[in-house]
Amino acid sequence: MTDTLKIGNVAIERTAALAPMAGVADRAYRLMCKKYGAAYVVSEMVSAKGICYSDRKTAELCTVTDGERPMAVQLFGNEPDFMAEAVKIVLDYKPDIIDINMGCPVPKVVGTGAGSALMKDTKLAAAVAEAAVKAAGETPVTVKIRSGWSKDSINAPEMAKALEAAGVAAIAVHGRTRDMFYSGESDMNVVKAVKEAVNIPVIGNGDITDFRSCSEMYDRTGCDLVMIGRGSYGNPFIFREIAAKLHGETYEPPCLEEKMRVMLEHIRLILELSEKCEELAMHEARKHAAWYMNGYYGSAKFRGRCYQLSSYKEAEELAAEFTELQRNREINKV
Repeated sequence: MTDTLKIGNVAIERTAALAPMAGVADRAYRLMCKKYGAAYVVSEMVSAKGICYSDRKTAELCTVTDGERPMAVQLFGNEPDFMAEAVKIVLDYKPDIIDINMGCPVPKVVGTGAGSALMKDTKLAAAVAEAAVKAAGETPVTVKIRSGWSKDSINAPEMAKALEAAGVAAIAVHGRTRDMFYSGESDMNVVKAVKEAVNIPVIGNGDITDFRSCSEMYDRTGCDLVMIGRGSYGNPFIFREIAAKLHGETYEPPCLEEKMRVMLEHIRLILELSEKCEELAMHEARKHAAWYMNGYYGSAKFRGRCYQLSSYKEAEELAAEFTELQRNREINKV
């Protein structure tokens, strides 16, 4: 059996959590991952300054539904005053946890001095975190960081100590530097070093694609929880796999038919939750449909066709055609 991690007063099963992913982990995605066993989910990142200026998307991004709990709302920003004000606004949405992004590598975020740019300024990072902690009251605040800005400035343990001193309740560590973006290999040794440097819970993130890699992260780093990002693309089943095996239960991988059923369920949920018309909402669904088809015969051609989908009916037809192709290939093999 697995045990339970406490972040502040929030209990989380020590299986696997869903990482915050801008443009990917929206409510439909989070609900699908929760359905298949994610122990904890984090929202897409939200601009602290944007919230303070009544950004029209605030409610959409910050709302927490019962089906997603335990859930964190993630904020990004580099100004303590704006962060504190944003936290107070977000508290109205009753998140279980507030997370601060200090790891995003994209130029648009880094260019504002936020995200992984804060890895270059430990003092400012700690000030931002401390402002959030004071504003959050009883709601725990966590921070997600990278191993460092570059290979010559790996400072995650130092950063983690400063954040712990600022009152942060847990730290998530992605084992890549900012300049690696998502290339190369995530370094578990950095996660281990952070775990050894602080007394608060540490969440390990980077290159978790199955139970084996999840188990390795737990064993090699001593981390308190594992967080999965890109390994969940088109694969909410990864959470079911990890939970089952950590509980000592038998795990049956999904067959193609189940994958296509879940893909269509995911698309229906996107359409149901979207305020856009079907055609525009399908634009959001296209990449997800393509990810569910990864790894099969002829999938490159079908993934290309996914990016042309404009209706749910077309998605149904494409899934049926894709399934028929795989069946015929298996018959011809015999």
